[in-house]
Amino acid sequence: MAILLPKKTLHRKVKKGKNEGIATRCNTVAFGDYGLMSLDNERVTSKQIEAARQAITRYIKRGGKIWIRIFPHTPVTKKPLDVKMGSGKGEPQFFVAKVKAGTMMFEIADVTDEQAKEALRLASHKLPVRCKIIKKEEF
Repeated sequence: MAILLPKKTLHRKVKKGKNEGIATRCNTVAFGDYGLMSLDNERVTSKQIEAARQAITRYIKRGGKIWIRIFPHTPVTKKPLDVKMGSGKGEPQFFVAKVKAGTMMFEIADVTDEQAKEALRLASHKLPVRCKIIKKEEF
């Protein structure tokens, strides 16, 4: 699977916006048995999501089922090096998912208790947010 990117975007460049508060949607374990929940508000890039997915997949050795509950819709622009101030906004460089505290980012099923916890722990090291592993019954 390649890096996650939107097929189409309504606007090529968007403003930064705010990313405050706690998640009111996508905040429960809906599909799998275990979930990786964010404890911070942060922007997670498509590369970081892919790295976390690979860490989970490699640990469970293609067993079980994985759900990625976040998607990078928001483009982030950047101006080239050594360019003076002004002359407009930079070009889109990469895409991010705005993750709020309480968002379920990954879910996993059909694996043992220890496998799920270790796989999600490895994935959490690839992400820029503090994470918590949630079991479906706990929630």
